[in-house]
Amino acid sequence: MKTVHEFVTPVLAALFSVISFAWSVPAGAASGEAAPQASAGERQTAVFAGGCFWGVDAVFKHLKGVTEVESGYAGGEAATAHYERVGTGTTGHAEAVRVRFDPQRISYPQLLQVFFSVAHDPTQLDRQGPDVGSQYRSAIFYADPGQEKAAQAHIQQLTAARAFSRPIVTQVVPLRQFYPAEAYHQNYLALHPRQPYIVFNDLPKLENLRKRFPELYQ
Repeated sequence: MKTVHEFVTPVLAALFSVISFAWSVPAGAASGEAAPQASAGERQTAVFAGGCFWGVDAVFKHLKGVTEVESGYAGGEAATAHYERVGTGTTGHAEAVRVRFDPQRISYPQLLQVFFSVAHDPTQLDRQGPDVGSQYRSAIFYADPGQEKAAQAHIQQLTAARAFSRPIVTQVVPLRQFYPAEAYHQNYLALHPRQPYIVFNDLPKLENLRKRFPELYQ
């Protein structure tokens, strides 16, 4: 599965320094990114697809304010939401992660920043590194209009800033259903930290997260 990629260009790094003020204001107050408002103690859910879910799962698990991350499948039907079937690339699913978070501690726009800059390469169409197929596509499965608006605004912002040398191909689509993956896929990086694939492809993401977002890293 996958190879190491440099996901963030110098332009993107500069962009994040410009928009970092967004973290000090309520979600949606910066750059026109709207996000659902939540009362104290209320948890929200976000679903992202960015290639193999092992590494994406680990990235979000290391964010302060994230309370749970589960690997699974989104975009297809229940009957074919199984690893062997999804791996054929014919079921309509994407490998995805369901992120539950406390919006009082981390906002949906912040999750988007990490998704685009650390978790995966949003310019790769129907693949991530050596993993090829629509099941490895880049996608945001929004739960409500607020998430849709925030995701579209973030993509427009990155595109206007020419943050990537190639076009962003991330799909922004409604979440119909999320199907948890098999037990052996859950928390995979933490359970298999020395596996060559993990060492080569996913541990560098965690180091990148620690360096780029030290105030969010845990």
